[in-house]
Amino acid sequence: MELKMPLTKSLGGFIGLQLDDGDVYHPDLIALNTGRNALEYILRIRKFKTIYLPYFTCEVLLEPLRKLKIAYKYYRLDENLFPIIDFIIDEESCLLYTNYFGIKTDIVTSLTNKIKNIIIDNAQAFFTHPINNADTFYSCRKFFGVPDGAYLHIGSHKPLQLQQDESINRFSHLIKGVDINIEKGYADYLENNRNLVNNDILEMSQITKSILASTNYQKCITSRKNNFNYLHDQFFDINLLKMNYTSGDVAMAYPLLIDDSSLKKKLIERKIFIATYWPNVYQWTLPGTFEYFLTDNLIALPIDHRYKLEDMERIVKVVKSLV
Repeated sequence: MELKMPLTKSLGGFIGLQLDDGDVYHPDLIALNTGRNALEYILRIRKFKTIYLPYFTCEVLLEPLRKLKIAYKYYRLDENLFPIIDFIIDEESCLLYTNYFGIKTDIVTSLTNKIKNIIIDNAQAFFTHPINNADTFYSCRKFFGVPDGAYLHIGSHKPLQLQQDESINRFSHLIKGVDINIEKGYADYLENNRNLVNNDILEMSQITKSILASTNYQKCITSRKNNFNYLHDQFFDINLLKMNYTSGDVAMAYPLLIDDSSLKKKLIERKIFIATYWPNVYQWTLPGTFEYFLTDNLIALPIDHRYKLEDMERIVKVVKSLV
């Protein structure tokens, strides 16, 4: 009779990457590989036949819809980023709403009290806790230096059986960002984005879990709030976007809306890199619509934990010199 030896932890060998053994921010949520796959997970469980999406959203959300052959329709937003719901959401349909820039939790709360079949996209609101009756997903890459990763909140169900992802080939942009500079890692970052297309739903990789477990979340929250509040104090009188954010909101970026589509390029030329949310909206909408105006003119200023108030002072000085 062959005796099976118990698996034991390896001892010795080379010293590996050292990460603190801490806690993740969302320990009770399902840890997955990407936000779009978290949406796919919800749709596989709920079996909706139609989903209503805002025109102002990222086109990657279409990936699971096309994969599952789910019909989708668009809706518009008002100037407070509240959905204009002039349609019927039946039992086989759902509405997806984005917590824009992490500062629209008041709208999320209002919608979840009114709409039964709702999905909340918290990709831009990592620190906002989910509401019990609303399926909710998160993306980790928009807030932390990880190659992938997402979290999912969904009501009771039989969980999908998943294999674990491996992220070993997705780190080059992160390493170059530390060892050289962000600019040198940008091409690798774009390549990593391409590598995340059409992946299966997988459990979050161990390395991504470890990085997230070693993150100082309170430091990240404090930095974001301080930087956001500083910029808002400086720009509230010229910002065309209605904020209405709550004291508990922790923003992804400071969304400065100014009627000047050239400002974004001028800031990038001065090494203040601004992402466009989202280029696909140019194809989905027409000039003159609010969503087109947002995509063309909204300046998402960086406020994350890498930056101190002196960095915000530089941003303010440059912006005010250009407007």
